[in-house]
Amino acid sequence: MAVKKITKRWLLNSMGAIIVVLIILEIGISVGIKNYYYNSVKQILTSRLNVISELAEDYYEDDAGLYDINIKRMVEDFEYRSEMELMAVNAEGKAIVASSGFLPENESEMPDYIAALESQSGYGEYWGEENGEKVLAVTKILQSGGEYTAVRAIVSINMIDRQIVTIILAAAVVEIAIILFVLFSSSYFINSIVIPIGAVGDSARKIAQGDFDTRIKKRNDDELGELCDTINYMAGELEATEKMKNEFISSVSHELRTPLTAIKGWSETVMDTEDEETRKRGMRVIISETERLSLMVEELLDFSRIQSGRMKMIMDKMDIAAEVEEAAMMYTEKARREGVELICEVTDEAFVVYGDKNRLRQVFVNIIDNAIKYSDSGGRVRIRMKAAGGAVRIEVADSGIGISAEDLPNVKRKFYKGMSTRRGSGIGLAVADEIITRHGGSLDISSIKGAGTTVTITLPLMNRNTEKKIGKEMNQ
Repeated sequence: MAVKKITKRWLLNSMGAIIVVLIILEIGISVGIKNYYYNSVKQILTSRLNVISELAEDYYEDDAGLYDINIKRMVEDFEYRSEMELMAVNAEGKAIVASSGFLPENESEMPDYIAALESQSGYGEYWGEENGEKVLAVTKILQSGGEYTAVRAIVSINMIDRQIVTIILAAAVVEIAIILFVLFSSSYFINSIVIPIGAVGDSARKIAQGDFDTRIKKRNDDELGELCDTINYMAGELEATEKMKNEFISSVSHELRTPLTAIKGWSETVMDTEDEETRKRGMRVIISETERLSLMVEELLDFSRIQSGRMKMIMDKMDIAAEVEEAAMMYTEKARREGVELICEVTDEAFVVYGDKNRLRQVFVNIIDNAIKYSDSGGRVRIRMKAAGGAVRIEVADSGIGISAEDLPNVKRKFYKGMSTRRGSGIGLAVADEIITRHGGSLDISSIKGAGTTVTITLPLMNRNTEKKIGKEMNQ
């Protein structure tokens, strides 16, 4: 019964709305096309008469004695006579000469000529029939003297009407095709999705009541089949939901804190500094980190892909030295507040690598943040870079609390925090290691309990084969 109600409501609502929209669209198309064509024809006639009126004034000023002869010649030689007819009209409202060579048979006054005489603009128009044909006629009063007091352009609009009807019929055919397509797709939708969803709903209710042995039989390898797989997977994973939720919240908190700390640190620097260049640089960092924060929020759901070795990367050529220096600058103020000496020994030499700028900066920010966080007041954090064969090596060494021998092998595992009581989710180093690995590099940690920690990041320098090699590894 529920399915039948959904089917009926779907057909009535969707088809009713579509038909109403298509009817309104058809009316709009009809009115719009007709106005467009008619206005275009009228504008063309008016523009032609404007040109002719200007030529007539030139003829009169050049030689008034030859004015009538020139007007007659201009009408007879009218270059657009295949598209419209041009007439010269005398003061009595009768056509004296026509571009087609045939004058009107009736002797009645022309309505457009009378309208032109009464109009202040000197224009008059007439929509009607002449000689059994639907026409548009426009008359323009000439300001010059002579026998011819006006010029008249007339065009048949029968062909235009046929064109309009053709377009309207074509639109109607398309709309009918849309209606038939919607009917067909609606029937397919109901038969292939709505009805199976009822079975999915029954199974989902059983699972919600605690019957985790319930499984939905997958019938199609499509979105509905994917839904069945998802519900079946959900049934097997409900016991671990609470644990995964807590781990997810912890990882999100850690990943969001890093850019927020950078933004806060640079905001304080910008407020305290008088140097305009530093202020501009700080604002650039704040904007950059805000954008990165926004990107993190959008990509949080992709975090689970790390476990399966899939992570989105936007690779390009970049100077890694500039990124390391930028990350260090973000933490200058924080290090000062914590009483930690931050030394960045980055030379002016460019180290070009092929990588994801935002992801690598995320690594450097995380490593530097950890180094400061795990250093006591009066400690030191030193950042050094040097070439090592075909690679660049970045070392971040601190004089902090260090890592115990039993914790050191596990610090890069996700959510591992060891025995440290300092803040952190235990996911930062794991994510950093994954990012560096995806760049074809390595992240190594050496530490002595109570004597400090050194994190060494090695990345391949850019060469002809680096881009192809890393791209191939990412696709595997």
